[in-house]
Amino acid sequence: QVEMVESGGGLVQAGGSLRLACVASGTIFSINNMAWHRQAPGKQRELVAGITSGGSTNYADSVKGRFTISRDNAKNAVYLQMNSLKPEDTAVYYCQADISILSILGGTFRYWGQGTQVTVSS
Repeated sequence: QVEMVESGGGLVQAGGSLRLACVASGTIFSINNMAWHRQAPGKQRELVAGITSGGSTNYADSVKGRFTISRDNAKNAVYLQMNSLKPEDTAVYYCQADISILSILGGTFRYWGQGTQVTVSS
């Protein structure tokens, strides 16, 4: 019923920038909180940044001042601008959204993107 498609990952040198995008589609009534998470090899998935429907944001300490999360409610999209990238930012990045769906039963569910690889070389 709902699909989330990510784009924008890739290989970049340390100090470079990347912009990730994630678009939700399907039987969507509204989107509440959206976020980006990441998972490096051998590590647990961690929250990188989150944004509420009203635009309030929060960031992991490790990315504050370097990453910016934003959203476009008209496009059901969330973005992550990543600047001053470091090798330790290397991970698979996943978008996440809490979505109220259009259906007889309704309900709010958490959806995830398929993940996009970000690799930062030193």
